[in-house]
Amino acid sequence: MPRYWKQKRDRIRFQLEQLTLQKRLVIAYILIMLLPSLLISMYIFRGQTGNAVQELERNNEYALEIEQINLRNSMETVKRAAERALVDRQIIQYLMQPEQLSTLELIDLDRISLQNIVWIQYNNPSIERIQLFAGNPMTNEMMPVLLHESRVREDPWYKEVMSSDKKEVWIFSHSTRELIQNRPGLEEDFNPKISLFRQLQYPEGTHVGLLQVDMLLTNSFPNTFSPLQDEQSQMVVYDRNGDIIRNPANHFLELNGVDDDLLRKQFSTLAPERKEKGSFQFHAGGVPYLGVYSYIDQLEAYMLKVAALKPVYDGINDARNRIIWANVILLSILALATYYLNAIILKKLHVLTDTMKKVRQGDFGIDLNIRGGGEVGDLAHHFRKMLRKINELIADAVNKQAAAKEAELATLKNQIDSHFLYNTLENIKMMAEINDQREISNALTSLGGMMRYNMRWTSEYVRLGDELNHIGNYVSIANIRFDDRIRLVTDIPDAYLNLELLKMSLQPVVENAVKHGLRDEEMTIEIRAVKEDDAVLISIRDDGAGIEPERVRELNGRIERGEPEGSLRDGGSKGNGIGLANVHSRIQMHFGKEYGLRVDSEPGQYTRVTLRIPCMIMNGGLTADAKAADRG
Repeated sequence: MPRYWKQKRDRIRFQLEQLTLQKRLVIAYILIMLLPSLLISMYIFRGQTGNAVQELERNNEYALEIEQINLRNSMETVKRAAERALVDRQIIQYLMQPEQLSTLELIDLDRISLQNIVWIQYNNPSIERIQLFAGNPMTNEMMPVLLHESRVREDPWYKEVMSSDKKEVWIFSHSTRELIQNRPGLEEDFNPKISLFRQLQYPEGTHVGLLQVDMLLTNSFPNTFSPLQDEQSQMVVYDRNGDIIRNPANHFLELNGVDDDLLRKQFSTLAPERKEKGSFQFHAGGVPYLGVYSYIDQLEAYMLKVAALKPVYDGINDARNRIIWANVILLSILALATYYLNAIILKKLHVLTDTMKKVRQGDFGIDLNIRGGGEVGDLAHHFRKMLRKINELIADAVNKQAAAKEAELATLKNQIDSHFLYNTLENIKMMAEINDQREISNALTSLGGMMRYNMRWTSEYVRLGDELNHIGNYVSIANIRFDDRIRLVTDIPDAYLNLELLKMSLQPVVENAVKHGLRDEEMTIEIRAVKEDDAVLISIRDDGAGIEPERVRELNGRIERGEPEGSLRDGGSKGNGIGLANVHSRIQMHFGKEYGLRVDSEPGQYTRVTLRIPCMIMNGGLTADAKAADRG
């Protein structure tokens, strides 16, 4: 896969390189302006989406808080009604009465005490019903307030109330069974309610009955069960048994596929980290929703409001798309304008390109008519100067070619003269041998070898062995002058004798050593060659006078900079005009900047010049002997 994308990138880059500069500038302009604009727009609208969701979440939390306040007020009303119903001591005594009362006592109880309870119910419109359930079988039922417990012992809430250790028990009910069925069709009341149950114990620990106060959910949760509902949200109650109580008149969740099972599943996933209030998001049928919940402590239930996020996202996406399209259209207009402006700006560049094509075809006499400043004007100015320089070089090349012909004739003449000199030296050498002057004969032999080596300059490159023979001839002649005080030692593997190096690159170093390092005693000059990676290090070491450290640093600096020098101890050779800086520059010019020479010395001990050259064998490669020498 990375290789595929690399090939894809290279293909796109190649196609872009084939376009004209004008088109590439327009594309670059579009990318520079359009991409940041799109990224910034997406970043801003993403932030706006988050802010819109947070705003919706805050509004829903506020709606839940309002509903919590309504619920607390309703529950407080129910509690007060229950307390007022139990104020009359006559009712308590009746529930505890072991014997039946007389007819007059029952009429008095019903007329005064029970009617007070009915009056409490009628004066609190939000209270649906107040009922007492007597556990004493000796009591008489007085409709519709006082009933026997036997009527409700089979109801689901009865066991829960009787087993609870709480003084008050609140229970939700989707429907209520009618205990007094005086008319057919009224067996069950399907209005959802919230009921407060109190177990009556007189004295404490002795059960005598139950008190039930009912309130319709339309009164306790007015916003949840209001007939006027938001079309994009719905509030429900999630009780402690996991049942979901919702307003049957509000079909928002039902129409959007959010049934009780899905809502229960989404809400139950929060159980490990569910707090008193919070929010969560989920999807139903690919549509996003936001759920905000709040805990009701006394009821051990949650109020949950579910709101659709799609309208929020659709509104923000619509605004984002409009802005993006506006940016695209604006940038398209600007890109078109830029294209024609670039055509005007690059007109001179096209003229310059056409001129270069004519020059490439050999027309060097063309006149480039581009004036003015700017980058194109500067480029045209330098191109005109380059044309003049090319014409000058052509003329110079013609002159040099003529001079080369003359030099060729002069070379033929010099060859004749050199042959005359060689023959004369041979005749003098033979006369010295006839007269038994061996030293003179040997000196003439060395001198002839040096002259042949110097005059045979057919190439810049020579074999290391030839350069060493030339140095040997030089030392032999120098020993005539210095009474054999110079000793030459070479430690060169046979494999490196065919090493390619520049002609006259070692002889100037040896000559400087003789001239400026020789003292009264003998001096030894050692020449060694070792392999280092792909290069060969040739060191020329003498045990002469040496150089001061400060002078060595200065000398190496001048060699690196290519500055002229006087001698080895001053930087070069006055005798032959080829100094160390010259040798260093020639090596770098022919082989590269990583090659050259360097000097190190110890005063009174030694001076060593090390040449670093590439390992190139003139016979076409490193031989087996050379490889063996490397391993040795």
